[in-house]
Amino acid sequence: MSIVGQFPRLVVEEPDMGIVMPDGCRLSARVWMPADALADPVPAILEYIPYRKRDGTTPRDEMMHPYLAGHGYACIRVDMRGNGESQGLMEDEYTQSEMDDAVAVIDWLSRQPWCSGTVGMMGKSWGGFNCLQAAYNQSKALKAVISVCATTDRFADDIHFKGGCLLGENFGWGAVMLSYSSRPADPALRADWREDWLARLGAEPWLAPRWAAHQARDDYWKHGSVGQDYTRMQTPVLIWGGWADNYMNTVDHLVRNVPAPCQGIVGPWVHQYPHTAVPGPQVGFLQISLRWWDRWLKGVENGAEHDPAMRAYMIHSAPPDASAAYRAGHWVAEGEWPSPRVAERVLHLGDGVLGDAPQPFRVGVNTAQHLGMHTGEFFPMGLNAEMPGDQRGDDALSVCFDSAPLDAALDLLGAARLRLRLSSDQPLGFVVVRLNDVAPDGSSVRIAHGMLNLCHRDSMENPAHMPVGQEVGVEVVIDQTAYRLAAGHRLRVALSTTYWPFVWPSPKAATVTVTGGALTLPVHSGSTAGWEAPPAEHAPPLALRQIRAPRARRVIEEDMLAGTRALVVETDEGAFENLSHGLVSDETLTERWEVKPDDPLSARARHVWEQKRSRGDWSVRTRAEAEMTATATDLRLWARLTAWEGDVQVFERIWDDTVPRRFV
Repeated sequence: MSIVGQFPRLVVEEPDMGIVMPDGCRLSARVWMPADALADPVPAILEYIPYRKRDGTTPRDEMMHPYLAGHGYACIRVDMRGNGESQGLMEDEYTQSEMDDAVAVIDWLSRQPWCSGTVGMMGKSWGGFNCLQAAYNQSKALKAVISVCATTDRFADDIHFKGGCLLGENFGWGAVMLSYSSRPADPALRADWREDWLARLGAEPWLAPRWAAHQARDDYWKHGSVGQDYTRMQTPVLIWGGWADNYMNTVDHLVRNVPAPCQGIVGPWVHQYPHTAVPGPQVGFLQISLRWWDRWLKGVENGAEHDPAMRAYMIHSAPPDASAAYRAGHWVAEGEWPSPRVAERVLHLGDGVLGDAPQPFRVGVNTAQHLGMHTGEFFPMGLNAEMPGDQRGDDALSVCFDSAPLDAALDLLGAARLRLRLSSDQPLGFVVVRLNDVAPDGSSVRIAHGMLNLCHRDSMENPAHMPVGQEVGVEVVIDQTAYRLAAGHRLRVALSTTYWPFVWPSPKAATVTVTGGALTLPVHSGSTAGWEAPPAEHAPPLALRQIRAPRARRVIEEDMLAGTRALVVETDEGAFENLSHGLVSDETLTERWEVKPDDPLSARARHVWEQKRSRGDWSVRTRAEAEMTATATDLRLWARLTAWEGDVQVFERIWDDTVPRRFV
């Protein structure tokens, strides 16, 4: 990775440009643009998120936006209303007012004297959602988007539910947003920061119960899901994903369905921008972005529209490593998608085997509640053992079906599917499928996983309880992957009825009896290095003074007296002073995910986030505590938010919500 400090055009910065919404709410923007933009107007590139441009995303902003601005663009980093230095209050994610604000900002940008009239939009995660939603809403001045780690379906492929299963991350992200949204504006930019802060705290929602209550793909989830009508996507889209992130399916969905020019790039990465993400190799995300922007915002005939429809990094077999800094592999480039070089191959489940011919078998699946502690995070961010580790321990608790050792390497590109014949002794339950690469030494690497809440076997919109004891056919769609299994390795299908803490347990430990199954694999042929990605580069990093070094801890605990197993995560982000304006940021997190192997109702999750901000004699601190438990009939989600100015407590609120378990 190289640092670039000299650009074709001199860049100037504005730390707090006001953009007033139609209702009078002032949004705050940090802006980088060429110094001569008034004389020589440039296209605008918008990044619009709630994560605070003054401290939250400042390090990554510093590396990206000056780089793009130096190549002839105005880069506008806007805090959504109720966040950072922007006025207003935040109510939920992807609300109509949030989308309306995005359209209004795009229109405002297009009419500025330093803007050429064309606007692009970029972003990762929440920002990636916003890009796609703005394109879906057909904002007139929006001419292209670049989206990283986003989704087309808020119910099927976001942090709340997956395959209809309630994700642990639904609770976890609720705790994150309770903490993130509790921070005040910077007094250096908002003289009314204290009044605004107290109003934010008083209005802040505890969102996890609201999300958990919508246990089907209803109108709440359809709102903001661009997959509801792909024909509305008339804006060119460059979509990025990572195999170590859980938004990898979006790339296939968009490239396959969007009628406008749409291209996808998926690498080995976690939930980060591809020029900084691990595992490597990192790529020149900024150079590739410039090529896209030049084509669609400046009209440069550079042939970007003829680049491959899909570029995917095919990971090669390697020993398991939950903190892998690099993954060996090669890039595959497909001129069209779906690719004609991908053909389906069917393997059948048998008595512990995975083979070419079907054979009769019958097996009951009723797995221990603590299975899944080596599966990693929903969206890992870095190297703190957040990616899937060695699956041997979880495999030993699962029901497994293994192929014979491979005579030759097997290349997969796409989504595998597993069809099962099964029955359940409970009306509520789920199955999890892990597709694993088993080396000759017995180590097991997760290639991809999929899951299905059996209440959603026929419909995500209209779930129905499983008919107890009645055999049905179901299909589990496994996540997209690009993976080369080495010769001599085995392909394993591991089945479980638990996946803690990735999925919240069913109210009773269901036994699912499987009597048949077939795995359909997307086998890629003729795979050779098809694309050479440009090397990663970025603008000079943010100047920081370290006050306390970051620290992380991730352990699995077994209490031999209480009989519990727990995943414990402790993250201290350290304390750092921003040398450009003096703000000191300090953040810590502890998570505990606890369960007894034989009792699904023992599941308990507890998170504690602390945020501190200071400058000179001024300091504030917030503490967000959250806990989730369940009974056979209800989910209980408790939270407390406390805030201090200096040493004086200025706010406290407690939530204690109960959500009926209808389908989870």
